[in-house]
Amino acid sequence: MKVLATASEIFPLVKTGGLADVMGALPRVLAKQGLEVRTLVPGYPAILAALTDAEPVYALPTLHGGSARVLAGKAAGLDLFVLDAPHLFDRPGNPYMGPDGRDWPDNPQRFAALSRVAADIGLGAVPGWIPGAVNCHDWQTGLAPAYLALAGGARPRTVMTIHNLAFTGQVPMALWRDLGLPPDSLGTDGVEFYNAIGYMKAGLYYADAITTVSPTYAAEIQTPEFGCGFDGLLRTRHAVLHGILNGLDETVWDPWSDPALPARFRKGHLRGKTKCKAALQTRLGLATDAAAPLFGIVSRLTGQKGMDLVLDTLPTLLEGGAQLAVLGSGDRGFEDAFRTAAAAHPGQVATTIGYDEALSHQLVAGVNALLVPSRFEPCGLTQMMAMRYGALPVVSRVGGLADSIVDANEAALRAGVANGIVADPTQAGLTRALQRALGLWQDQPAWTQAQRVGMAAELGWEASAKRYAEVLAH
Repeated sequence: MKVLATASEIFPLVKTGGLADVMGALPRVLAKQGLEVRTLVPGYPAILAALTDAEPVYALPTLHGGSARVLAGKAAGLDLFVLDAPHLFDRPGNPYMGPDGRDWPDNPQRFAALSRVAADIGLGAVPGWIPGAVNCHDWQTGLAPAYLALAGGARPRTVMTIHNLAFTGQVPMALWRDLGLPPDSLGTDGVEFYNAIGYMKAGLYYADAITTVSPTYAAEIQTPEFGCGFDGLLRTRHAVLHGILNGLDETVWDPWSDPALPARFRKGHLRGKTKCKAALQTRLGLATDAAAPLFGIVSRLTGQKGMDLVLDTLPTLLEGGAQLAVLGSGDRGFEDAFRTAAAAHPGQVATTIGYDEALSHQLVAGVNALLVPSRFEPCGLTQMMAMRYGALPVVSRVGGLADSIVDANEAALRAGVANGIVADPTQAGLTRALQRALGLWQDQPAWTQAQRVGMAAELGWEASAKRYAEVLAH
């Protein structure tokens, strides 16, 4: 069976978050399930530069302001369709924002074009390659199920995958003609979402099936607290809503073979992790102290990720003799606050603003514990990276964090199943969690046991790939 996947980013070519990691790994594991997957992505400069064996397979004389074509080729071992539309995608900045940090004003047209071409390929625009299913990921591709359903006639099965429901992709209703939407699609039973056109709404309403990236998040988004305004729709569609926990790409995240690390290690051979910690402390200007518990953060610096909770509870860490290493970017206020914390506590707090793939591997390998105190978290991959690299995750009891971490309470420690510390996503909850983590650090046999349980966990994609294959083929 042929499957067209489509998304706005893909690892290792263009990445802003976990969506790219999934798109880089999932096609490979679905191939083991007998599916032939090609991924449609925008023709950003980095993707076009990496594309090999490229050949044009579909021409569009006009597409939202200019001509475009689809190239078929390979990059990073992945089979790709690339939407080569320079007027839409040949520009600096990340996939969604310019160098000034503001959204590109034509994002509605850019991602409508991606959705339109996904629908065209689904309907046979590429000779000899007609997919049996189209798998759309997040709001940027949400119009594709609508275009396919509204076309009428035979079409492939459509599956909409939610990575983060909070990003709804709302655009002004006045754009409906420009987006090629018929008037009868503009109501509540269609693409309308709070008096605007909702790209995510379109995908959730018109897709044949919906998946999201953890079982707990699938349940949470059917409630007003986590549903972002979609909870009523998702409750009506619960029979086709599937929560499938993300996996970790263990070819990329393997401390025994990771080329970014100054020393390699694995469960039962942890001397290399001690060397990674010392190297990280030296690189970041932290005191080189093996006895000090080193906590880390690799995250977007936003309120959703609980960064205000970290700042509020920082005294608990520092008074407990711990260190903190932060890598990320996001809201300017949080960036400045973590810079200020580092300046106020030299040798104990280090802050690196920005994205650095190699440093993210070195940080996860070097820290003793990784903080993921999100207020909501569809799945989360950093807690899985932490487990694989021998760092105890300290996480909130939400979404995929709750599905993947077993709290180190007394019963779980006695049973030998604990692999992290789970907290309520509040200042009081995180304070208690940090105090428990500091206490566990003082009991090194118990800490090491939890560390090794995490390193031994089955974190790969195999089981989840089978679920995806079932949903795509149903």
